Amino acid sequence: MTQPTLARSWVASANGHADFPLQNLPLGIFSLNHAAPRSGVAIGDCILDLHAALDAFDGEARRAVQATAGGQLNGLFALGRGPRVALRERLLELLAEGSPLQAREAQVLHRAADCQLHLPAKIGDYTDFYVGIEHAQNVGKLFRPDNPLLPNYKYVPIGYHGRASTVRPSGVEVRRPKGQTLPAGQTEPTFGPCARLDYELELGIWIGQGNTMGEAIAIGDAAEHIAGFCLLNDWSARDIQAWEYQPLGPFLSKSFITTVSPWVVTAEALAPFRKAQPLRPAGDPQPLPYLLDQRDQAGGALDIELEVLLSTAAMREQNLPAHRLALSNSLHMYWTVAQLVAHHSVNGCQMQPGDLFGSGTLSGPEAGQLGSLLEITEGGKKVIELASGEVRKFLEDGDEIILRARCTRDGYASIGFGECRGTVVAAR
Repeated sequence: MTQPTLARSWVASANGHADFPLQNLPLGIFSLNHAAPRSGVAIGDCILDLHAALDAFDGEARRAVQATAGGQLNGLFALGRGPRVALRERLLELLAEGSPLQAREAQVLHRAADCQLHLPAKIGDYTDFYVGIEHAQNVGKLFRPDNPLLPNYKYVPIGYHGRASTVRPSGVEVRRPKGQTLPAGQTEPTFGPCARLDYELELGIWIGQGNTMGEAIAIGDAAEHIAGFCLLNDWSARDIQAWEYQPLGPFLSKSFITTVSPWVVTAEALAPFRKAQPLRPAGDPQPLPYLLDQRDQAGGALDIELEVLLSTAAMREQNLPAHRLALSNSLHMYWTVAQLVAHHSVNGCQMQPGDLFGSGTLSGPEAGQLGSLLEITEGGKKVIELASGEVRKFLEDGDEIILRARCTRDGYASIGFGECRGTVVAAR
């Protein structure tokens, strides 16, 4: 398909836009003036209303737009790659300089600042993986100093079934959860608000067509079942987690909210930013045959720069800029996204359009690349000093976490994901 490198749009704000130039065209669901949610495309500081422009589409592209008529992208995801690519090709024509659609700007284009963004799809199931090996090793050292990385990690893409009902779009408040914790030196738990609230920097993966129950998705076909990507913050109550996680893993420490960025950056938009999967260290086992595909190894990794920022209530009052906590990259994933899809379905588990995966925390090997406070503060042993004079070990009420992502490559326009924000509010 056509991959415009430096083409320009008649939407002036798109040209040189940090996140949404013509080369991106992410899909989402928005509403305006309390009207019913509808599908749109982010372009610069605006949103193209797909249904208002429906008569400008035909064939497979029109079919793709019509599949979003219910105010969700599930129907479009279910159509698979062909109609999604046709929609992208037509959007590239309609939004490029010289397009006749510019004459209908007032009808089809809205200022993003005037719109409310919603979850892009109805999420039937949510699975959170653990593919950031640096994070896995760092956390393992805190809980199991003598055995930080369990032996199955390098054979199996580890994951757990999360709670789809509490996934929310960027901007929704994060209510501090309550639960059981075991205070240091005590033998019986207490109940109350979480005291060690944390974020986790993750990539979100939206499933496309899916599979029939009982039929696995082959590793060579797995990329065809990935509709797009977003940012994901897997908020974590570390004190609740420490008490509950054995023997079955996370439960209430993770299920109170998961925040995602609202725009779906398609697999096609990310094509220029694919790279070979980093070679495994000497001595690491090769993936088992059902997880190994040479095309996937040659181009299944994504080069996405990932950033975490913290803004406290005091910082905002003093007009201080947000404090960068981490700058990492999705290349630190030990497993590719295709491997996650293949493994999740190998037992016959059904993937459905709109299912959501979390990558797991994507920390890097350096101090400035750690994707959670648990790692940065070494479980609360160290403090983070802020320009406001405050210090942090874990998140306090009023703190806002902002996730951002950017893809860059010489000769290509850079693209971004938009922001994934959440502000902590007091427990009820």
